[in-house]
Amino acid sequence: MSTAYLKLEKDWQEHFMLYASTAIIVCTCLGGLTVMSVFQNGSGILHFIQIFAIVISCTTVLASILTVQKPALVLKAVIASVSICSVLAIFNFIF
Repeated sequence: MSTAYLKLEKDWQEHFMLYASTAIIVCTCLGGLTVMSVFQNGSGILHFIQIFAIVISCTTVLASILTVQKPALVLKAVIASVSICSVLAIFNFIF
């Protein structure tokens, strides 16, 4: 693993409550923005598959925080959710 990730993980564990509340806000806002970008392009089956991926990734973050999972697991869920939502938002805003 890279040293940047290890530093982030250590800081995440030390200040988990701060980062958890920030993660809830970021994932919710980014998820909403991504869903908006998907619906601007139409409402076909491909769009609904994208929305399903967005909802699952954002819900995973929220559920992992609310069920008090280990901080490392929550961090991985946040990274995955932000990555998925960012890629889909960029894809839908460009095309």
